[in-house]
Amino acid sequence: MKIISYNVNGIRSAINKGFYEWLEQENPDVICLQETKAQPEQIDILKFKELGYDAYINSAVKKGYSGTAIFTKILPLSVATNFDKEFDRSIFVDKYGDVSREGRIITMEFAGFFLLTTYVPNAKNDLSRLALRHDVWDRKLLEYIARLETRKPVLMCGDLNVAHKEIDLANPKQNEKNAGFTKEEREGFDNYMAHGLIDIFRYFYPETVKYTWWSMRSYARERNIGWRIDYFVCSKSFIDKIKTTEILDEITMSDHCPVKIEISV
Repeated sequence: MKIISYNVNGIRSAINKGFYEWLEQENPDVICLQETKAQPEQIDILKFKELGYDAYINSAVKKGYSGTAIFTKILPLSVATNFDKEFDRSIFVDKYGDVSREGRIITMEFAGFFLLTTYVPNAKNDLSRLALRHDVWDRKLLEYIARLETRKPVLMCGDLNVAHKEIDLANPKQNEKNAGFTKEEREGFDNYMAHGLIDIFRYFYPETVKYTWWSMRSYARERNIGWRIDYFVCSKSFIDKIKTTEILDEITMSDHCPVKIEISV
């Protein structure tokens, strides 16, 4: 089973850059997208149908912002958005709005595991959303994963908006107090690992330097001044199911690149 995760930074923009042709060539069983920036009616579901995919879309209430989607050739047992059917929305609200209404998560149940894709809130350049990110989102996401794991292993993918270790970004010292590499965001990822989740790429390639996002400024991509902030992580009990993992950094339809895994099911 081949699964791809990709922050497309606008699905309509990616489509104009050859997304459908690339998808047909790559032919994953499941593709998880983040930052779709589109409402369901703005996504050509029939085109995905022609390529063999059923569409599951979680758009932000705010148009042109955030959003996730999963396109799958394998019929899921169930699909859910947000953390639970019933949860306290008030804790997810900050001056920017209600983060639980930004289309940031989809969970899909298959026979042997849960697949969860997420677009984790960015802390903002001035770190004005760091408290919500660290104190609410990261904590609630981990609690949610732990509840899912009482039923089945979890495979999570997406733009987690953090470079975990110094190896995961080109200029760690200069970015220690910047969004994406603060001690709080890295602590959130540490908590995933302490719980028992495994960073799949780093498990297979402990010393490989690869990035998944590059700033659009100063020719960062051309100079490979990047960050690894897009991940697949999984429950410890699921790691033996992972056959291969790959960062597709030659794909340039977005300021991010896709990440791919193959699993045995």
